[in-house]
Amino acid sequence: MTLMDKPSLLDRLRQSEVGRSIWRTTDRVTPRDRAAAHWSSFFLHIYPVKMRREEIMIRYSWYLGAISTVLFGSLVVSGIYLMFFYVPSPGQAYTDIQTIQTEVAFGQYIRNVHRWSAHLMVLAVAAHMARVFYRGAYKKPKEFNWVIGVVLLLLTLLLSFTGYLLPWDQLAIWAITVGSNMARATPLLGAEGPGAALLSIGGTKLIHVGSDARFALIAGRTIGGGTLIRFYVLHCVGIPIVAAWLMAVHFWRVRRDGGISGPM
Repeated sequence: MTLMDKPSLLDRLRQSEVGRSIWRTTDRVTPRDRAAAHWSSFFLHIYPVKMRREEIMIRYSWYLGAISTVLFGSLVVSGIYLMFFYVPSPGQAYTDIQTIQTEVAFGQYIRNVHRWSAHLMVLAVAAHMARVFYRGAYKKPKEFNWVIGVVLLLLTLLLSFTGYLLPWDQLAIWAITVGSNMARATPLLGAEGPGAALLSIGGTKLIHVGSDARFALIAGRTIGGGTLIRFYVLHCVGIPIVAAWLMAVHFWRVRRDGGISGPM
């Protein structure tokens, strides 16, 4: 056996007892064997086995979906690191941010990675949606996946919005004050929104300043400790879990619908 014929370390691992229990399909000789290996992998089965050559070229998709996913992963990893040193308390939040930037190992670097990943993710998701729209990739049979993408875009904006308050400085507080005031004009759910007066029982309005969308968003009539806790839970737990689940469904539907492109 020559050096060229000698199996690599990865091949030997695949052929071992442990490797066969992990990879299941180890012989990838024919296209059918390769497809079987593809289907047996948890990380690969969500993608279609066959794709058009044009779909995998960078100029076709610019890998905007993959870039958005990588940025989301960067946000999760850096966010978990920052959570170790942050307490969502009005009396301690701003001090913790200063401590992260001055005393925590790699604190300022990780916070900058988190902040820039958030900005870039908003741009990447918006550009991804624009590409899908102009390519016509939202058309049949991908209508449902387009709706999921729209929801993911909204969740991306909500992630950015809820994270803005966490430093608890004057810029964050007043920015959230302006942003949350817009919720008053939410149709049906805002006290000043269209249709709010129509929701009443026995002459009593159901939607008012103490029960509208703004009140639910900031946990009161003014921004305070309850708002910080609510935004912290939404930013670190609620929205990321929903977004991760929808992303999994989004990837699965890409496979089920036959690839990333729309009608050729």
